[in-house]
Amino acid sequence: MDVLVQTIRKEGVFGLYKGMASPLMGIAAVNSLLFAAYNVSKRAISPFPDLTLPQIALAGSMAGAVNSVLASPVELFKIRMQGQYGAATDRRLSRVFRDTWSAHGFKRGVMRGFWATVAREIPAYGAFYTGFEFAKRNFQERFGKELPVWALLSSGSFGGVSYWLACYPLDVVKSRVQLSDKPLRGIFYVRDELVAIAREGGM
Repeated sequence: MDVLVQTIRKEGVFGLYKGMASPLMGIAAVNSLLFAAYNVSKRAISPFPDLTLPQIALAGSMAGAVNSVLASPVELFKIRMQGQYGAATDRRLSRVFRDTWSAHGFKRGVMRGFWATVAREIPAYGAFYTGFEFAKRNFQERFGKELPVWALLSSGSFGGVSYWLACYPLDVVKSRVQLSDKPLRGIFYVRDELVAIAREGGM
């Protein structure tokens, strides 16, 4: 609550929307890739339309891994914008992009935290699609194939809760990695960051 009050006091209500430009510009491409990858993954797993829940989980995880290619840079610039604290030196998104590119290039700059994003997206979307399908199928057993809107909304909500329960610790890791500028050690930086978090504040 204190963070909310301080943000509004220092930056106004629009401070709550800081970093929104990056996901707004990238969300169409990110979601397009996600749903396309999910449908391709389902067809690769089974020629039959009705997949089991474990198959749904696998397809969602595969889609999440593919989705990381676009989700990682979108998340990076969102987090870098949100990591500014209302000072006169705060930069616009275009300046953050130029600074990141000139200082670190594409691989170590724009795509910083890619493997952390992969580590988050695999369980996240495995859980999301499984949670959605689990809830939807349970509603269909009671109300038939054509579900009312509230049942579909509830299924989507259950999928969203499943998403965050599956990935929240890894989201913390990804955010810390993408906000920091310290050099990363291969793909093992995800493990290193988890260890650092455990040392600082416990699990």
